[in-house]
Amino acid sequence: MNERERYRETLTFGKPDKVPFSPGWPRESTLRAWRQQGLPEGVDWYAYLMEQLGIAYQKRSEDLPNLDAAFKMIPTFEEKVLEHRDGHYIVQDWMGAITEISDEYDVTYIRTAKDFVTRKWHRFPVRDRQEWQEKMAWRYDPNQPGRLPGDFDAVVEKLNRRETVFQITIPGPFWQMREWCGMEDLCMLMHDDPGFVQEMASTWQAFVLRVLDPILARVQPDIVMVNEDMAYKLHSMISPRMARKFLLPAWQEWTALLSSAGCPVIGIDSDGYAAELLPLWIEAGFNCNFPMEVAAGNDIVLARRTFGKQMAFIGGIDKRAIAAGGDVMRREVLRVVPPLLEEGGFIPGCDHGVPPDISWPNFLEYSRLLAELTGWL
Repeated sequence: MNERERYRETLTFGKPDKVPFSPGWPRESTLRAWRQQGLPEGVDWYAYLMEQLGIAYQKRSEDLPNLDAAFKMIPTFEEKVLEHRDGHYIVQDWMGAITEISDEYDVTYIRTAKDFVTRKWHRFPVRDRQEWQEKMAWRYDPNQPGRLPGDFDAVVEKLNRRETVFQITIPGPFWQMREWCGMEDLCMLMHDDPGFVQEMASTWQAFVLRVLDPILARVQPDIVMVNEDMAYKLHSMISPRMARKFLLPAWQEWTALLSSAGCPVIGIDSDGYAAELLPLWIEAGFNCNFPMEVAAGNDIVLARRTFGKQMAFIGGIDKRAIAAGGDVMRREVLRVVPPLLEEGGFIPGCDHGVPPDISWPNFLEYSRLLAELTGWL
């Protein structure tokens, strides 16, 4: 099987020759630590990991075109430093928020997951209907030139010849409205002005559908992942009742379109405690969830017993156990991986980005065990 076939077979509870090997992905601070712990300078960490494990190099993916930018605002806000004081930048970022970040980093770290970076949000661009109309709504014209690449025909040809996984990532309605309004203001608006929240959610729902239409007419993605961080430790950030009211219509219409277009895996990505949201996500038409963070209270084994083959999972291995290494790591991997692999619908890996407290020797040890269990060794 090639990478694409293996991925689709695994997450649709089929019969892959082996399960995709996906131990997790380090960020910049993790890689810096690993360079001091045995990972040589100047080598690709993944290729070197394969070499150390004795696995014939498995490409992570082809260099496939990325169509995620089609969902961005056009035009973006001017990104500029407003003030530099006390070791921090105050920045207007490209989404229009006023944000504070340490001057240890440049402003590109505000909106990219290069590292584990703390930011402080001072103000978001939308507080009321007037700001919504004047500052934001008009930036989401689905017919705006530039949403799709100028060489879209060539892009389509390349994607339709691929042997590796093509993913489209879409901000969900909660994620997107939070970027416009901020978490606290959005939650207050849900209580004080629900009609306005529904207007924004409906706009986003329709916009995404219109942008997807020309893509799905030409290309069948292997997975569409909806980013929807909406949970915290032990609870969701908004109640399932509020999620049903404000978010479910968009989710259901999107998943219906994607299913009719033949997309086999429709995933939802949310950090935090997922248990009280999983039934709603299943009702909405999602069939895959990532990352199932253990520290937030998730138990992926219990979730599989509860929901069966209605939901596939990616991730689910406690990053704290990987950091501990040894018997602690081994117990965690064996608790999670064999039971779910037996049933299918599971790509095991670290339950979020790999943090720098996971040392290179411990990551190597964990990866070796994972490779044995998933059929690579």
